[in-house]
Amino acid sequence: MSNSSNVVELAEALIACESITPARGPVFDRIEAMLCPLGFTVDRFLAGDIGGGEGSEPVENLFALRRASGSARHFAFAGHVDVVPPGEGWSAPAFAPERRAGLLYGRGAVDMKGAVAAMIAAAAEIPADAGSLSFIITGDEEGEAVHGTRALIEHIRARGDTPDLCLVGEPTSVHRLGDMMKIGRRGSVNIWLEVAGVQGHVAYPHLAQNPLPALVAILAELDRLVLDQGTEWFQASNVEITEIDVPNQAHNVIPGLAKARISIRFNDLHTGRALAERISAIAARHGGTARAVISGEPFLTQPGAFSAMIASAVEAETGLVPEASTTGGTSDARFLKDLCPVIEFGLVNATMHKTDEAVALDDLATLARIYLRIALAALGA
Repeated sequence: MSNSSNVVELAEALIACESITPARGPVFDRIEAMLCPLGFTVDRFLAGDIGGGEGSEPVENLFALRRASGSARHFAFAGHVDVVPPGEGWSAPAFAPERRAGLLYGRGAVDMKGAVAAMIAAAAEIPADAGSLSFIITGDEEGEAVHGTRALIEHIRARGDTPDLCLVGEPTSVHRLGDMMKIGRRGSVNIWLEVAGVQGHVAYPHLAQNPLPALVAILAELDRLVLDQGTEWFQASNVEITEIDVPNQAHNVIPGLAKARISIRFNDLHTGRALAERISAIAARHGGTARAVISGEPFLTQPGAFSAMIASAVEAETGLVPEASTTGGTSDARFLKDLCPVIEFGLVNATMHKTDEAVALDDLATLARIYLRIALAALGA
């Protein structure tokens, strides 16, 4: 089976675009220039605050489609080209891709411009009459993820171009390329807690009301909370205290407000709304309030024909049979699962979000071949 020889060059071209989330402009120009010669029609649009006022942060999204005639199947590659800020301590500029000792360095090499490059390289090898092929690419996966893939889903539905299957190129491999794919993810909800008191002098507590004991009681109850023991496919849900804030600049003042934030990663025994209501009830018992933002609900693509396609392609190229897992953080697959069955598979994730993020050159070429096999199988070619 052949493979496009320029996958590394494609990855370098994408990494060279400084696309800190939310990404717009040049990186999408590059993708459009890569896909148009392959016969794709590229549709780009901005979502979110596009008024141009101070603080505006519009998100750019891209849907590219190469439609096959007749009733051919439709397979989609999905991913993102926005990246987290590079931070300090890089051995070379983060957006100046560099090959050293068999590795390609640069922000986004693993998460996930390398995978997008492998998808494009694979698409170059897929015959146009094999079936309809599309790319679902957002510039807001690493950020708030409000106006990215969710807006793309609405756009795709409005066009009537819903794919049959979707592969997300998140870096799912742990030790070696091909050792893990993600067939689901836990849900995520962040909850802001507040307890209001009455500010006063510490020497006159009867004239004040200290909110801290109530907040401590709420957090202690939440820290003891056991939501479940896990399920067949999901690990146990967990509640984590992620922030405590008391806006008090004086040592002799009883504060008038105490705040905290918790994050819950939960399996399919729960919903975000039910958890938010449960936490709100706990806070209320101690005189506090809770405000929840649900980032995503849990989902599972049951093992079957789609996961078997991926496992077969991975084994053919690497000799490994990937573990089907639901571990790790969230991804845009939590939205795409409402569009069609979705599974994630991609590069080794050891350096994602780190300084000197890097991908093995051989892994890029292998991943392009794996994606080619998956797409051909999904299209029945």
